Amino acid sequence: MAAVSWKEILLLTGLVVGCYWNSLLCGFVFDDVSAILDNKDLRPSTPLRNLFLNDFWGTPMAEERSHKSYRPFTVITFRLNYFFSELNAASYHLLNVVFHAIVCVLFLRVCRLFLDRKSALVAAVLFAVHPIHTEAVTGVVGRAELLSSIFLLAAFLAYTKSAGADHSIVWTPIALTVVLVAAATLCKEQGITVIGICCVHEVFVAQGFTLPMLLETLWQVLRGKDSLPYAVLQTLLKLIVLFISTLLLVIIRVQVIQSQLPVFTRFDNPAAVSAAPTRQLTFNYLLPVNAWLLLNPSELCCDWTMGTIPLVESLLDLRNLATLVFYVFLGLLAYHSLCYRHSSAKTVIMALCLMVLPFIPASNLFFPVGFVVAERVLYVPSMGFCVLVAHGFKIVSHKGHMKKLSWLMVGVLLATHTMKTFNRNWDWESEYTLFTSALKVNKNNAKLWNNVGHALENQYSYATALRYFLQATRVQPDDIGAHMNVGRTYKNLNKSKEAEDAYLVAKSLMPQVIPGKKYATRVAPNHLNVYINLANLIRNNESRLEEADQLYRQAISMRPDFKQAYISRGELLLKMNKLTEARDAYLRALELDRTNADLWYNLAIVNIEMKEPSEALKNFNHALTLLPRHKLALFNSALLMQESGEPKFWPEANRRFLAYVEEEPGDANGYFNLGMLAMDANENEAAEKWMRKAIGLQPGFRSALFNLALLHSQSKRELDALPVLDELLHHHPQHIKGLILKGDILMNHKKDTSGAKACFERILQMDPTNVQGKHNLCVVYFEERDLPRAERCLEETLALAPNEEYVRRHLSIVRSKMAAMSAAGQPLSAAEGATSTATQEKEKRVEEGKEEFVLRQEEGEAAVGVAVARTGAGDEKNARKSSARSPVGVSVDTSQSLDSSQSDKRTQGITKSWEF
Repeated sequence: MAAVSWKEILLLTGLVVGCYWNSLLCGFVFDDVSAILDNKDLRPSTPLRNLFLNDFWGTPMAEERSHKSYRPFTVITFRLNYFFSELNAASYHLLNVVFHAIVCVLFLRVCRLFLDRKSALVAAVLFAVHPIHTEAVTGVVGRAELLSSIFLLAAFLAYTKSAGADHSIVWTPIALTVVLVAAATLCKEQGITVIGICCVHEVFVAQGFTLPMLLETLWQVLRGKDSLPYAVLQTLLKLIVLFISTLLLVIIRVQVIQSQLPVFTRFDNPAAVSAAPTRQLTFNYLLPVNAWLLLNPSELCCDWTMGTIPLVESLLDLRNLATLVFYVFLGLLAYHSLCYRHSSAKTVIMALCLMVLPFIPASNLFFPVGFVVAERVLYVPSMGFCVLVAHGFKIVSHKGHMKKLSWLMVGVLLATHTMKTFNRNWDWESEYTLFTSALKVNKNNAKLWNNVGHALENQYSYATALRYFLQATRVQPDDIGAHMNVGRTYKNLNKSKEAEDAYLVAKSLMPQVIPGKKYATRVAPNHLNVYINLANLIRNNESRLEEADQLYRQAISMRPDFKQAYISRGELLLKMNKLTEARDAYLRALELDRTNADLWYNLAIVNIEMKEPSEALKNFNHALTLLPRHKLALFNSALLMQESGEPKFWPEANRRFLAYVEEEPGDANGYFNLGMLAMDANENEAAEKWMRKAIGLQPGFRSALFNLALLHSQSKRELDALPVLDELLHHHPQHIKGLILKGDILMNHKKDTSGAKACFERILQMDPTNVQGKHNLCVVYFEERDLPRAERCLEETLALAPNEEYVRRHLSIVRSKMAAMSAAGQPLSAAEGATSTATQEKEKRVEEGKEEFVLRQEEGEAAVGVAVARTGAGDEKNARKSSARSPVGVSVDTSQSLDSSQSDKRTQGITKSWEF
C-alpha cells in the first residue's frame, strides 16, 4: 500500500478549501437550527451525561418525538465548537471543511489498495469536489457523515493490517477495528456497515475467493469430502469476531432506542404508509434516483419529502424501467466482480461494497426512515461511485488513442463539479436562499413552500410569507401544518377572523371522534398544536376564555401526555385567576417532564400569585438548577429575595441580578434593581453607579431618575439631586413625587420659596386632592409668614384628610402662633408686618418656637421588575410582552423571534421630612 505524499495531501486540502471556503460565510439553516441553535446539549450548563441519554437533536431517547438518532460523539464536537465560539456559525463550518479534507486523505489511502497511483488520485479528487457532498459539508448537521466516514475508513485501513507476513492473524488491528467501528457508529448509525465491507474484503480480496470457488469449497465441506484449509479457518475466525462485535453493537443500539423505531408521518415519507405494491415499487425506484444524483448532480434539493417524488402506484408506470435498468446494471457489475479473480474484479467488488452497504440503512428497503431522499446520506456511497469512475478512467486511458480524450473528460468533469460545488454553497447561505433554490428544482413539495414562508416570516415579511403558506395549502391541501402557518400569519397581520378560519380548517383535518365507536389512531404532537394555537387566539377575547379552556382540554383528552397543552392551560387558568387549577396543570406537566426549567418557573409564578413566596423561591431555584442562566428565573427570584426585606438574602439576590445583566446587558431594569438593592444595603456609591448605568441605557427612566435624586438627597447632596430632578420632570412633567422632592430642596436648601411654591401648585393643578402637595403648599405659606392663608390652606387639607393627625397638629401650631401674635399686636402676614425688622423676627422665632412644622413626602419610587421571555406561548415562538411575573409559554411553532417586555413595580418605602 503506497503512502500518501505531502504533495497529494496539500493538493486535496487545497481543492477542499477552494470548493468550500465560501461555506464559512453561511449561517445555521434547516436542520442546523434544531441541532445547534435549539439543542440544549451544546450548552456548558447541560451535564455531559445528557449527551449519552438524548438523541442527536437533544430530545430524550425515551420520548416518542425522538428521532432515535443516537450520535453522541458528533454532539460532543458541536459542544466543543460552542465552548470556543458559542454560536459563531463560521467556526462550525470551518471544522466541517477540516473533517472533509481528512476524509479525502483517508479515502486516497484506501483507493491505493485497489487502484494505481494516478487512478486513486483521480478518485480522491473527484470525491473532494463532488457537488453531492455540499449538504454534508456545508450543512453543519452533515458533520455526522464526516465523522462517521473518518472512523469508517480508519477502521477499514486498520483491518487490512490484520494479516501477518505468514498469513497469521494479528489481533491488535482487529481490536482497533472494533473500537473504531464503535466510534463510527456513535457518530452516525451507518458506521456499523464497515463490518460488512471488512468481511467482503477478507473473503474476496484478501483470500482471493470468487463466488463459484466459495460455493464449491462449502459444498465439499458439507459433503465431508474435504476439510477446511487452515487459511480458511483463520478467515472464518476473523469473520466470527467481526460478526460477534457487530451483534453486540446492534444489541446496544436497540437498547438505546428502547426497542422502538422512530415514528414518522406520511408527509415525511409517503411511501412508508402506502399499501403494496406502491410501497415496494416506490422504494425500489428511489435507488436509481439516488444513483442518478451521483451521476448527474445538476439539480440538488435540500428536501425530498412529501410530494417531491410521486408514488409509483402501478407496474405500468414508466419509471419502473429505470428501476429495472438499475438492477440489471448492478447485477452485471456484481457478476463481473464475484465470478473473476483478476484485479479489476476486486476493484469493482470493493466499489460496490462502498456504494451499497453504507446506503442500506437509508434505503427504506428493510425499515422506513424519515425521508424519501437525502443527499447527505450519499456521502459514503459516493466513495464507491468515485472508485468506479476512476477505474473506468484507468481502463480507457490505457487505450492509446483514448488516453488524451480520457484525461480531457476527467478534467472537464472535475472543473464542472468544482464550480457546481462552489456555487451550491451559496444556496446554503440562509434559509431563504436554500429553500428558494429548492423550489427551482421541485414545486410539488409543500414543505419547501412552508419553509420559504418561515424564512420570510423571520424577516417580518408577513404578507409575502402568507402567499407561500397559501401555496403550500394548494400543493398539499391536507397538510395541517400549512393551514396552521396560514393562521399564524393572519394573526401576525392582525386579521383575527381569517386566522381563526385557517385554524378551524386545520382542526377539521384532525382525526374526528366517531360517536358510539371506539378506535385508536396516532395523533402527532405537532398537529395537536392546532388546538393550542386556536385557543391562544380566541383567549384574547375575555368573553371566550372558557371556550379556549375547552380546546386545551380537548388536546389533553387526545394525548394525555401532551405537555404543551398543560403549560398553555396553566397560563390561561392563571389569567382566569383559577390559581389552584393552574398549579395542578403545571404539576401534571412536571410529571411528564421534570427537567423543563420553564415549567418550574411557571409554577413559581403561580406560587407568587397564591401568596406562597417560600414555595415560589424554591421552584425558582429548581429552574435555575436545571438552567443556571434562565433569565426570568434569575431576575424574579432576585426580586423576590429583595422584596422579602431580609438582609440574609441580599448577597444572593445581588449575584442573580449580576448574572441577569450578563445575559441581558442592554436591559436597564436589571441595573436599576441592582441600584435598589444597593440602596437597601446603604451602599450609596454602588447604588449611584447602577442607577446611572440604567439611565444611560434608557434615558428618561422614571424610577431610576427619581431614586437617584432621592439617593443624593439622603446622602446630603441635595444640590446634586436638582439636575436629576430636572431631567426627570423634563421627561415626566407630571411626576408628583419628583415635584415634592424638588420643592423640598428648593425651599430648605436653596431658600427658593417661590420655586418650591410653583412645584406644589403644579401638583395641585394635576390633582387638587393630593394631600402631600396641599400640605406642603401650606408650609410654604407659613414660611412666607402668611399665617391666615396657611390656616385656610391647612383647614382645606384637613377636610381632604380628616384622619391625618399631623395636619391637625400643624393647624393647631398655626392657630397658636396667630393668637400669640394677635395678643402681641403683631401683624399676621408679611404684607402687614413689613416694618418689622429681621432682627425682631429672628428673636421672636427663637423666643417662641421649639415647635416643629414638618413637611410630608410620599413614599419613594418603586423598584422595577422585568421579564424577557425565552419562549412564547401557543402559536408563536416569540415572547409576548408581559409583566415581570408572566409565566413562560412553550413554543409550538418554528418561525418567530424574541422580544423584550416591560416591567411592573414593587414598593420601596422611603420617607423624608423637612423642618423649619
